Amino acid sequence: MNSFLPILGLIILAVIIIGTYRMIIIKRQHRKLNDLRFNRVKPLYDKLNTGAELTPTEVKPYAENLLARETTYQLLSEHQKLSLFPGELVTIEKAAESNLANWLEFPTELGTCPDEIEHIKRVGIEFDGKSHMVFYEVFKYKTLEPHWAAKDGWILGVVGPYFEDSKPYDFPQATFSRVSSTLETTSPDEEAKWVHEHISRRR
Repeated sequence: MNSFLPILGLIILAVIIIGTYRMIIIKRQHRKLNDLRFNRVKPLYDKLNTGAELTPTEVKPYAENLLARETTYQLLSEHQKLSLFPGELVTIEKAAESNLANWLEFPTELGTCPDEIEHIKRVGIEFDGKSHMVFYEVFKYKTLEPHWAAKDGWILGVVGPYFEDSKPYDFPQATFSRVSSTLETTSPDEEAKWVHEHISRRR
């Protein structure tokens, strides 16, 4: 018994140290990624803040970039310049595509933007027993070698929930992808339901 307590104390201390170290690393990674995301749109940000003239042609490459699309929309919205944003990209589907790409880029997830990403379908789920629905946009994505997920082929990703009155670029609270969930192991409807039950309803 006397020897057990010091060992238990060392184990607890090790867990605390590892947990603290992991938190520091994640915060550092998050800060680095935020800097990277800002730098992607910095030329646009600088022009908007100096009042320089902008054209739809200048904005288009930022909006077409999956990893810059959401930020571009937000910047233009803040400066009341949304008329410059390509109209064909002002949809929930295109906003969700960008949101998923940004989520997957985080180091604790896929760690990169997928090489390919395609929208599969919108899945509706009744959530209150009164015929009120929430909606999830389901995508398939894949990476190429040498990325570690390349061997899994098409993987499912879910973005939502959205509601009947949701607008494009409203922030979804439950973007998620179980990297183990592929088109060969589950269906888009099943994956959307899993995200609804295990992610969305717990937030």
